[in-house]
Amino acid sequence: MDILIRRVRLALAASLFMPLVVAACGDAGGPVVNVYSHRHYDTDQILFDRFTESTGIAVRVVSASADELIARLEREGDASPADVLITVDAGRLHRAKDRGLLRPVDSEVLREVIPAHLRDPEGYWFGLTQRARILAYARDRVDPAGLANYESLTDPEWEGRILTRSSENIYNVSLLASIVAAHGPDGAAEWAEGVLANLARPPRGNDTDQIRDVVAGVGDVAIVNTYYIGRLLNEEDEATRELAENIGIVFPNQSGRGTHINVSGAGVTAHAPNPENAIVLLEFMVGEEAQRAFAEANFEYPVREDIPWAATLEEWGDFRADTLNLERLGELNNDAVIIFDRVGWR
Repeated sequence: MDILIRRVRLALAASLFMPLVVAACGDAGGPVVNVYSHRHYDTDQILFDRFTESTGIAVRVVSASADELIARLEREGDASPADVLITVDAGRLHRAKDRGLLRPVDSEVLREVIPAHLRDPEGYWFGLTQRARILAYARDRVDPAGLANYESLTDPEWEGRILTRSSENIYNVSLLASIVAAHGPDGAAEWAEGVLANLARPPRGNDTDQIRDVVAGVGDVAIVNTYYIGRLLNEEDEATRELAENIGIVFPNQSGRGTHINVSGAGVTAHAPNPENAIVLLEFMVGEEAQRAFAEANFEYPVREDIPWAATLEEWGDFRADTLNLERLGELNNDAVIIFDRVGWR
């Protein structure tokens, strides 16, 4: 097994995540890049360590929620020490761009290895990893033939059977934004109303909670991101693995626009004191070593098309992904929020 992947997996088993963490590696007196990150995976810190080993550039990390980090950037203004903003949704990256918190980057490396729909058309942000938002179902109770599309979730047969997170969750907001792009605001509102009418319980919890509730029989179908299932299937705890094995997955809309995807992504901040180092870090994060680590350790899809998927993802098979430029999701996020509020999806 690759040395880096072994290190990642050992760290995943040994460490605890704190909500707000400030970490530094390397010589504080030498070159540095300051990262504000919403990602909370040990994989990232190990990659930052490798980056420092390779380049001599120390990585200092502030970890918090995306909203907290964006607010902090606004508060700090041109005095901000941040060089890079990393977050887990294209909508938030668009928000940071729209508020003047990011600067455009001209990097041949980033343009060449990241497909156009996974990066900002003007170079303000770039996808680092992909995650698909799919339908997870109870193998013993559901015929997946009835789940071909997201639109299928509004069918009467799913009344009282669907589980999902709240409308405040950014993954659901971006999913609805993709439906606005496909069907317009009226069609998206009709979809949201139809799914709301079919919920097994009020929206709550995270994606892992939805999966566990499917197995427990609270509902039969859940809207979740792929990597949550991948992590459960690869847990050390046997009971957790067995729980996840009761779940089947469907990649919706394979005969049409494709399955909705989102990204973890990053951009160089508008007032970055070390912009050159920031670009070097972004290029490292889409290099082969980092992309393989994201895939193997966290069961995310790499943004690079030449990087193998984790074995679990390979077992699920290839799928058609929606190639709508993710900047469009950011532009439509506000429409999605308004629709959720109007139909009463809490």
